[in-house]
Amino acid sequence: MGGGRYRIWPWQMPFETNHRAVVHVVDDDASLRGALESLFDSVGLATQGYGAARDFLNASLPDEPGCIVIDIRLPDMSGLEFQAQLTQRGVGLPVIMMTGYGDIPMTVRAMKRGAVDFLPKPFRDQDMLDAVMVAIERDRQRRTADDDASRIQQRFGTLSGRQQQVMMLVTSGKMNKQIAGDLGISEITAKIHRGAAMRKMGARTLADLVRMAEVVKPKAP
Repeated sequence: MGGGRYRIWPWQMPFETNHRAVVHVVDDDASLRGALESLFDSVGLATQGYGAARDFLNASLPDEPGCIVIDIRLPDMSGLEFQAQLTQRGVGLPVIMMTGYGDIPMTVRAMKRGAVDFLPKPFRDQDMLDAVMVAIERDRQRRTADDDASRIQQRFGTLSGRQQQVMMLVTSGKMNKQIAGDLGISEITAKIHRGAAMRKMGARTLADLVRMAEVVKPKAP
């Protein structure tokens, strides 16, 4: 790592002007954590450092877009164990692995489990920044999708039980006449419930309603 000017294109900036994305650096090397903090600060990214995986897992995380940069080998657990812990705790932050020579097979397994990238030590500052920007953008997109799903769930909760039934039948491909027969109601009543469901869900088209139904539909175990 070394000083210099770094290339961060405007469309890569993953944060609003009044919020900074957070890079969580997990490494027992305090000097490396400090160097990375300086690097990320130079492009407007906040940093939180941890000397061990447990320190991160026990920390209170800010509700901001971000990612985790972690050494594949730590005193308390490996990168693979760390990923498993993140999954168990529902932490969705993307992971970037730093790896030493000889750790490549382990890092490949980490990539298969969802790590965004891995950087062999020593790495170039620009390579680290590029990987971090990709990871933060992925987290931003995940958060946007989660927010959309939450809004859809909330809207679905405003539907009456009958409107929910009609919505799910409509989005399964059934016509109003079939829905009426299935539910023992008139066809005009089925149409009314369908219209109310679309209005409350904010669906402009049937395709919109189908997409929303995929969000609220119970997932198979």
